[in-house]
Amino acid sequence: MPTQRVAAPAPAPLKLPRKAPVFAAETPTQLVRRARKMHKVLTETYPDAHCELDFTTPLELLVATILSAQTTDVLVNKVTPTLFAKYPDAKAYAEADREELEAILKPTGFFRAKTNSLMKLGQALVDEYDGVVPNKLEELVKLPGTGRKTANVVLGNAFGIPGITVDTHFGRLVRRFGWTEETDPVKVEHIIGALFPKKDWTMLSHRLIFHGRRRCHAKKPACGACPIAQWCPSYGEGPTDPDLAAKLVKVPA
Repeated sequence: MPTQRVAAPAPAPLKLPRKAPVFAAETPTQLVRRARKMHKVLTETYPDAHCELDFTTPLELLVATILSAQTTDVLVNKVTPTLFAKYPDAKAYAEADREELEAILKPTGFFRAKTNSLMKLGQALVDEYDGVVPNKLEELVKLPGTGRKTANVVLGNAFGIPGITVDTHFGRLVRRFGWTEETDPVKVEHIIGALFPKKDWTMLSHRLIFHGRRRCHAKKPACGACPIAQWCPSYGEGPTDPDLAAKLVKVPA
């Protein structure tokens, strides 16, 4: 008997508020509930959320994340196939010819500083960890070119250890959402971490970054096409008309 195909249910219409919701007087418990409700909807909206840097090993992810500073993941992904083939391990970076490495990294911008970071990174890994990337935050942040943001990217995506990645998108969104007013990345990391179970931290980061890149843009957010608008105190910063907002939604190639 042939299998009967059932059509997928139509997506529920967006519930858009008429004006920005006010949450100034909400209690800490109400904030947790609102934040988790927003995350639940973002989970449904971006089921494919993931790290957008291409990698196969912890070292590759660490290097790619360092290179992603002041540029896009798309551009980094164009450079790393050549880079990873030529420098397969920490020793190769430590012994790299500076001019050759700079030539490969030039499209990513700040290539001299990044070359310096990768060569020092390779040497530090060889000298202190037998060429192996450590899987502890306190050890990762001591490596050249590696701050908390980079360390949490590596922990969450290469080692499966939950971490919150406070990049520019994440920081902008949590302030727009009214989850915190803090601007210091370390404080943001701890405050937002307290709102969610630790197991959700890595994917929370991916979903907020996806949302920031696709809808909640810095200058002109697509408020009228936002699935979490009814819980967002910043609703109205961008166009609320659904048709105008839909034109602002970015769909990756």
